[in-house]
Amino acid sequence: MEGFRRRMKALIYKEFLQLSRDSSSLLLGILLPIVLILIIGYGISLDVKNVPTAVVLEDSSPFAQDAVSFLNGSDYFEPTYVTSRQEGEQLLLDRKVNVLIDIPSDFSRAVYEGRGKIQVILDGVETATAMSTGGYVESGISSWMMRKGLAGYGGAAIVNRMWFNDANSSTWFFIPGLIMLIMTIIGVMLTSVVMAREWERGTFESLFVTPVRPMELVLAKMVPYFCVALLGMGICLVLSRFLFEVPMQGALSAVLLISMIYLFVALGIGLVISAITKRQFLACQFSLLISFLPCFVLSGFIFDLRNTPIVVQAVGQILPFSHYLVCIRSLFLSGTDMEILLKQGGLLLLYAVIFVSAAFRMTRKKVE
Repeated sequence: MEGFRRRMKALIYKEFLQLSRDSSSLLLGILLPIVLILIIGYGISLDVKNVPTAVVLEDSSPFAQDAVSFLNGSDYFEPTYVTSRQEGEQLLLDRKVNVLIDIPSDFSRAVYEGRGKIQVILDGVETATAMSTGGYVESGISSWMMRKGLAGYGGAAIVNRMWFNDANSSTWFFIPGLIMLIMTIIGVMLTSVVMAREWERGTFESLFVTPVRPMELVLAKMVPYFCVALLGMGICLVLSRFLFEVPMQGALSAVLLISMIYLFVALGIGLVISAITKRQFLACQFSLLISFLPCFVLSGFIFDLRNTPIVVQAVGQILPFSHYLVCIRSLFLSGTDMEILLKQGGLLLLYAVIFVSAAFRMTRKKVE
């Protein structure tokens, strides 16, 4: 054990010294999280705002005008009042507006008779925008009905409420997934490329003539990149809290613990890739193919996997990324759910053991 501690201390010191001289690795581990969280955090949004809206008031009474008053001054709509249905339809055909709201001539009387209708025509070319906008219009009319004490639109009042996302912001949805994406890129790509570079240059093989064991080599390689990845995660947590104002409902200790387990998974994948390829270019390509693309598409980062074919769902459940995403989103938005953490965290721990063990077995003190 004394020899193991002495060798590990020397190897870890060497790795940190080597890392401090490698500006590209430091930039990838520290600057990349900042760039990604700013670009994706600000650049990707599912929120729909300032939607051009044509309003036809065939009933020009104050009652009818009050029904669409929620459009005025709203961040979600840019209303344009037109005099006829034909004019509104032409604006919709010309793609100058995305929504047409038509208040019929007998609206005021019909509402009190329980048969009031407001026709909303949405531009279906932009399906996601149309669905969100339709929800906004329905919510606005429902609120007006409740304020007036009426029976409700179509005979029933609708009350909408969003759980676990009080701001109703897609940024709150994206940021936890973005942390998962950044941790994956740093853990897999940084480790695989840097290790492959050493295989390529022969510096890794120069250690084979020493008494150092393969397991000690792998552990020493993991320590500095583990620290760099934790530093990158710390930057993400600070930016998510103070720049994007995303709350953290769960315990910070749970976030750090589950993230550290996932880091071992990512580092293990990177070490396996480098041991297989031993070339920087191939390691970079494999990292993108195995980590970034599945992490972006098949983890549930953007798309709900429950809406995909069963085969895609099965592949997504096999990958470790989706399990970490479930944990980190739960911790950020809904709180510390021990059932989720134990189940998903246990799977991540199993993945970590598998990939790190594979890296140990595939690293041999042998010159090829």
